[in-house]
Amino acid sequence: MTEQGIPYFLTDDLNYFPDANLALKEPNGLLAIGGDLKPERLLAAYRQGIFPWYDKEPILWWSPDPRTILLLNNLHISTSMKKVLHRHDFTITMDEQFTQVIQNCATVRAADPGTWITPQMQAAYIELHELGYAHSLEICVNGSLVGGIYGVSLGKLFFGESMFSLQPNASKIAIIYLVKQLKAWDFEFIDCQMWSEHLGTLGATTVPRQAFLQKLAQNNTIASKVGKWTFEGSLLSR
Repeated sequence: MTEQGIPYFLTDDLNYFPDANLALKEPNGLLAIGGDLKPERLLAAYRQGIFPWYDKEPILWWSPDPRTILLLNNLHISTSMKKVLHRHDFTITMDEQFTQVIQNCATVRAADPGTWITPQMQAAYIELHELGYAHSLEICVNGSLVGGIYGVSLGKLFFGESMFSLQPNASKIAIIYLVKQLKAWDFEFIDCQMWSEHLGTLGATTVPRQAFLQKLAQNNTIASKVGKWTFEGSLLSR
């Protein structure tokens, strides 16, 4: 990084990223520019606390400080949401409609500058899904997809990327049951990347980037749950 605070330009080395602690303070977390979205580079980024976020090329890579996470044991379910969950008028699947989930996330966010999930991004995460590292949870009502969430899993952490809702509460239902399943698999938390009031209502909190990176280094020593995921129906009654 130059003295003027210009982000790094990535090399052809798919595993190389500068130290996340060197990210800019303004805009918060901008670390590097360029590169590509090949699976090797994406996985290397997540293992180092870095993620891509851009609306047009070149690709921008980020590691904000503080970092927003949702500790699974801290999930907050409001009284009104408990009533919604009690009705059970929906079905839940995992990794059955990954492409449709990411396409819906892109459509819902299309009007939000800076968060457009480009066709290039969609193709990259679909490839990660096919390799068994990216996963989705789907919420369906009467056979139609109405909500979902997708992200990347490494070790015992889930790196949430985006979620969508086509009817009230569908995205909340998705994250609630994702948390239930991850807890059953002894995961620790979901990386939510950037803070939002919506995430705050669900129990998300922020931690210093350095603390996040330390936890990530420990997580990188744990084997990943690679392959197709299946939701355990028994969790519906808990």
